[in-house]
Parts: sequence; structure tokens; C-alpha cells
Amino acid sequence: MAACATSPTGRSQLMLVSPNQAVKASASAYPEKLKKYAEEGKLNTKPKMLERVKRITGQLIVEAEKMYPEAKQWDWEVAVIDEPDTVNAWSMAGGKMAIYTGLIEKVKPTDDELAQVMAHEISHALANHVAEQMSVAMASQIGLAVLSATALKDNRYRSAALTGAALAATLAVSLPYSRAAEREADKIGIEIAARAGFDPYAAASLWKKMTKVNKGAPPEFLNTHPAAASREKTLLELAPKMMKYYHPNEHHLRYRFH
Repeated sequence: MAACATSPTGRSQLMLVSPNQAVKASASAYPEKLKKYAEEGKLNTKPKMLERVKRITGQLIVEAEKMYPEAKQWDWEVAVIDEPDTVNAWSMAGGKMAIYTGLIEKVKPTDDELAQVMAHEISHALANHVAEQMSVAMASQIGLAVLSATALKDNRYRSAALTGAALAATLAVSLPYSRAAEREADKIGIEIAARAGFDPYAAASLWKKMTKVNKGAPPEFLNTHPAAASREKTLLELAPKMMKYYHPNEHHLRYRFH
């Protein structure tokens, strides 16, 4: 009964919510999620840090849009949330992202390493992982029978699904991605970062730092990944394959955020 789709790497996905629906829902949910931080005086309060994140993310976006032309239609946004104890980052559909100051201040990533974090988040959006997570959330709340592919053809059910879409988009951010989705984001992200001029080997060095900061436990935004040793091994295997895309002196364009 469930709708199916295929990810950029060929993985089958549960897709009760279309990518376009996820983008629209996230456009509504994103400012609402950030509103709390703004009211607490925690949103974009560190100009230099925000500028650095935007500069690095902007370079990644240029390459992401080349690889996935549909993303050129997105209204990209990135925020820095001032929570020094939170080592985390997240993304919604349509290029809506945020990173916490705790990740930057505790991990102290190089530009190459910070690029791996943001490329990973960008990749979740490109691979429609948010729409996939929304589908899981909505299925659990409303029921597969109501949100089945057949039911969605009926305007009455489509309307009901969209009513809860913004809520599902918000919930999707808090739900852990599957290991398959996380591996997929790693694979796509490391290539985007390499094409944008960031060292592919920084993915593994980032993981070492993250693990050390979290005293061996997986950091929050990677909590569904395989064990540290396994993940580091996978990233090190991917890195040399990405070197053909890595030309650090050729990618210094800044993307103008909307």
C-alpha cells in the first residue's frame, strides 16, 4: 500500500510525502523551529561564525546544484544556534539547515572538516531523507491505510496529509535517520565537498575529533551511524576515490543566500 521511491544511490525509500510537499512543509516548519532560539537570543548571535558557516556552505551549494539541478529552485538558508553544549547540526527539505555553536567550539573543525558536516546535512536534503522521515512520522500518526498511495489520489486524503505536513517536517528533524540514510549522506556529502574544493580525508579526521569530544559515544547528529572504527574505515575507503574531484584552488565562489 505504501508509495515507493528510489534514492540517488538506488536505495528503495518509503515515500508517502513527495519531495515537493516536504520542501513546502519545511519552508513553514523551519522558521517556527528557529523562533524559539530567536526569542531566547540564541540565533545568529556570532557574526564571524555565521559568516564562516555561510562561506563554506555556499561553496558546497554551488556544487550540489550542479549535481542536482532541481536544488537550484530551493531557497537555501543556514543558521547558527548558540548552544555551546550541543554538538549537533540538522537539515530540513529544500536546503533549510542549522548548526550549533557547540559543534564548532568543542570540535574545532578545520574548514575542510566543517565542510564535511554541512555537506552531510545538504545530502540529507538532496536524497529526500526528510520526505522519507516525514513519511514514517505521518504513517505512524495517521496510519498507512489513510496515507497509502491509493488514498493520496483522493483530494480529501491529500488535504488531510498536508495539514499535518509542517508538524511532520519538524518531527522528522528529531527522528534519527536510518543507518542506510546516514551512509548515503556520507557518500553523497564527501563527493560534494571534494568537488567544492574540500579535502575528502577531512571526513575521517572530523570523525576522530567528534568521537574524542563525545568520549567515544556517537555525536548526536550521527547517532545512528555504525561504530566509530567501521565508519572511519568506510570514509577512508571513500576518500581516495574522491581525490579526482578535489581541486582546492579552483573553488572559491561564494553563494549568495536568499
